[in-house]
Amino acid sequence: MTDFKKALIIGAGAGLSASLARLFHANGIAVALAARGTDDLADLAAATNATTHQCDTSNRGEIVDLFTAVDQTGAPDIVVYNPSARVGGPITEIDGEAVEKAVQITALGAFHAAQEAAKRMQPQGHGAILFTGATAGVKAYAGSAAFAMGKFALRALAQSLARELHPKGVHVGHFIIDGGIRNPNRPERMDAADNPDSMLDPDAIALEYWKLITQARSCWSWEVDLRPWVEKF
Repeated sequence: MTDFKKALIIGAGAGLSASLARLFHANGIAVALAARGTDDLADLAAATNATTHQCDTSNRGEIVDLFTAVDQTGAPDIVVYNPSARVGGPITEIDGEAVEKAVQITALGAFHAAQEAAKRMQPQGHGAILFTGATAGVKAYAGSAAFAMGKFALRALAQSLARELHPKGVHVGHFIIDGGIRNPNRPERMDAADNPDSMLDPDAIALEYWKLITQARSCWSWEVDLRPWVEKF
């Protein structure tokens, strides 16, 4: 058991967030699930006794309203931010408005969620804010400028908040997920017969999140880099 009481998972779905919800629930932590649409969360919510909340993370007002709604049954002391958006294409052809929306979801939404979380956690001197990053946050590829901008900004946000909030008792973690995450809607990639486990197991990733938030305060880390054993650096 830990001294964490309630977790809010933003951008909930069938993969990593579902594994996190089950892990938190198994450790006696109440769970709130937030997503743009909540219909697909019914089974997970029933299995984890979670509440569900609609939230478009490109809209600051909806993020504020989300935290207000979750507060009705107790403010969260764990907040996980998962949402991201991809818009690919050559720089001369990519839709500028779509890029703005993608960065709003991936980066600005994370800022607004972290701000609301910090307002609740900092006075208590306790809490954890966790961000799901990607390879694109440290290494950008051609044709993926929008995704890279969002993930680079997400990493910078996490690093800044770690330096600001760690001394105040709030643990900030950024996870670089270098590879695809296995989920029921994404079959295992089989590039070759000698390339098993080519995608990350969401239950295994969730355990790494858990390890970070349960670290002793004398050796807090702010970033974890995860990839399948067959993934090339």
